[in-house]
Amino acid sequence: MVRPPLSSWDRERGRQLGRLLREARGDRSMVEVAAECGVSVDALRKIETGRVPTPALFTVAAVAATLDISLDDLVAACHGDDLEPSWQEPRKAV
Repeated sequence: MVRPPLSSWDRERGRQLGRLLREARGDRSMVEVAAECGVSVDALRKIETGRVPTPALFTVAAVAATLDISLDDLVAACHGDDLEPSWQEPRKAV
């Protein structure tokens, strides 16, 4: 099966996912988080930098569980919904 090329929206959503996971990781090392959730450091690095715009669901679920992030929050944040992830402070009105 040939996979259709990703759209610019798909790539941006992958970058957003990576940013959110990186922010949620905070001061924890990438090595520590990768070991705890059972993924390679290289895989986590690629997800956090957006080089893997569509990571496997179970990989994202493992990282999210390790970082104590709701998958619902991740989906909402990656789709640009008005919902704020619970681990971030609310945006200030401009």
